[in-house]
Amino acid sequence: MSEFRPLQGIRVIEASHIVMGPACGMFLACLGAEVVKVEPPGGEPTRHLEGMGGAFFVSFNRGKKSVELDLESQAGRAVLDRLLSCADVLVENFSGATARKMGLGGPGLRARHPHLVLAACKGFLRGPYEERTAADEVIQMMTGLAYMTGPSGRPLRSGASILDILGGLFGALGVVSALREREATGSGREIRIGLFETGLLAVAQHMISHALLGTEAPPMPERAFSWPVYDIFETADGRQVFVGAITDRHWRNLCEALDLKDLLLDSDLATRAGRIQARDRTLPVIRRSIQAQCGAELTDRLAIQGVPCALVARPAEMYRDPHARRQLRVSRIPDGRQISGPGMPFEIDGVPIDVAMDVPAPGGDTEALLRTLLGLSMEEIRAARGVRAGLGEAPPP
Repeated sequence: MSEFRPLQGIRVIEASHIVMGPACGMFLACLGAEVVKVEPPGGEPTRHLEGMGGAFFVSFNRGKKSVELDLESQAGRAVLDRLLSCADVLVENFSGATARKMGLGGPGLRARHPHLVLAACKGFLRGPYEERTAADEVIQMMTGLAYMTGPSGRPLRSGASILDILGGLFGALGVVSALREREATGSGREIRIGLFETGLLAVAQHMISHALLGTEAPPMPERAFSWPVYDIFETADGRQVFVGAITDRHWRNLCEALDLKDLLLDSDLATRAGRIQARDRTLPVIRRSIQAQCGAELTDRLAIQGVPCALVARPAEMYRDPHARRQLRVSRIPDGRQISGPGMPFEIDGVPIDVAMDVPAPGGDTEALLRTLLGLSMEEIRAARGVRAGLGEAPPP
């Protein structure tokens, strides 16, 4: 069976930072594109973050090559322009003014490279906010996602950079679509992906619910329940477990698994509506039964019966999860270690996407790529990197 590399032969120049742009580039790399990450001298600053941000670069820059260019210099911008002449896609996520200053935007770029697909990952699409500074957490607050996540008066951001990642995915979708169109037209497109608009899509169900019903949904921790059981419970071994009973079959199988036959025989609980009305009465009974169970054994038993359930896990536990471990891909990182991380979440003909997902060293491919693609001399490469020939230091500002 042939490998799934639909973007093989496509070259992507990615000049971006933090999460949204890098995620877009990584998704394209997973589909077989050659993704060349353009970094400033010393590497993208995200490489050097600490704490929770310390994993950003490794997480979203797997499978790429790295070229160092000083885009504040004329020499660096000239080399970037030459790289774009032999590329298919440019991914960037800087502000409009910064992108133009670095040679990553503006009408002149389209005029020089009409074949190029430009993917600009921005905070906002065109409109009143388009020049505002954005970040994942800012947009979660602006769009109501944080309001819906935390209890009243305590807006809470998601525990992951979910909007940045989704924005990168929509960027990759736009790129693939524009490349497909280019096969017929020969011309590229300029794609602008909005983080704010990604947040709007994430809360679409709550916006549309208000439009349909005329009332605002409360935050998710305080939502009105549409199901008889859709709750988190404590188990005998100190674990937390989520259990849902949505259908009649779920309810029957849950009661049988917990040996709660009295609930099955209760005529007031014969319908879903009746069970929802009786939550104050049934949940304490279910809670006591679950508190006597071992979490793993209970979820295994309920899963066999088709009852929605899950132990509440921490991300670190995914390295021990038997199903998650099958989806992990090994990457080498610049310090020589090997780490495992999730790959693309789909299979092709029953086979997971499995491409080389190593993380490049800062500028590790600069000389090889610039000499091979552009025929540059070592002196020209040093000038473009912002390093004076033979001295190994940055030029004065």
